[in-house]
Amino acid sequence: MSTAADKLSSWLVNTPVRDAFSGVGILLHGFGMVIRRPKLFLLGAIPPFITSVLFVVAFVLLLMNIDSLVAWMTPFADGWSTGWSATLRIALGIVVVAGAVLIMVVGFTGLTLAFGFPLYDKIAEEVEYELGDVPPELEDKITASMLRAVRQSLMLILITAVVTIPMFFAGFIPVVGQTVVPVVSAVFGGWMLCMELVGAAFDRRGLRTLKDRRRYMGTRRMLVLGFSVPSYLLLAVPFVAVVVFPAATAGGTILARRLLPPAPPQAPEAAPPPAHGGAVPPGHPQQPDAER
Repeated sequence: MSTAADKLSSWLVNTPVRDAFSGVGILLHGFGMVIRRPKLFLLGAIPPFITSVLFVVAFVLLLMNIDSLVAWMTPFADGWSTGWSATLRIALGIVVVAGAVLIMVVGFTGLTLAFGFPLYDKIAEEVEYELGDVPPELEDKITASMLRAVRQSLMLILITAVVTIPMFFAGFIPVVGQTVVPVVSAVFGGWMLCMELVGAAFDRRGLRTLKDRRRYMGTRRMLVLGFSVPSYLLLAVPFVAVVVFPAATAGGTILARRLLPPAPPQAPEAAPPPAHGGAVPPGHPQQPDAER
């Protein structure tokens, strides 16, 4: 009996818990990689700053017009008594505002990645070169990549909106609403966020569907959540996200490399390296001395 218990204890320590801490380490590793490149870090902070400003303006406009919006949504309550109509409209206003916040958190990542696609692709590329075993680049036009990113982001936003509605109402259940629901929301939000952040590395390897990402993420769930839940909580604060977003992008590339099998070699060892496209650029530290 003790042997079985020891094995179970060892498995819990060495697998899920270790993976969760490794996931946090991936986010910290991402911070380290972008901080060593101040120019790249500053460029990567521009898109989330713009998105943060747009979202804050949109949220303020929503709050300023919430009474009119709720009244427009509930014309049938005009004939009710003042107490009942006010109660309904206040409750609906809370639902609308809470739903807008949750959708903005997930939508923030997708829109920022779409706006700053070339910059974040550059960050992902730098991470790939520093870590080695760079996969060959695949033919894909920037316009097609951006459109695909926007389409996938809209799909994730739609899924998030559908799931968060019942979670919002569950928040009113005593005890459960104050304990279980926030944890479930953070786990769900982190998972959806991670599907965005690993996108560049998956696309580079020809895995361009959300199904591909979900399948590989499911192989190491605690590693994914250890990285994505802290990222989600930090990115939920708009202007903090300006600092976190470049690091989370780099971390998403590191995580994708942990989840995916190693890239096949680009050429036999004795053969000359291929022309630049998937090859290491001239002067890069990984290029053989003879070619520098």
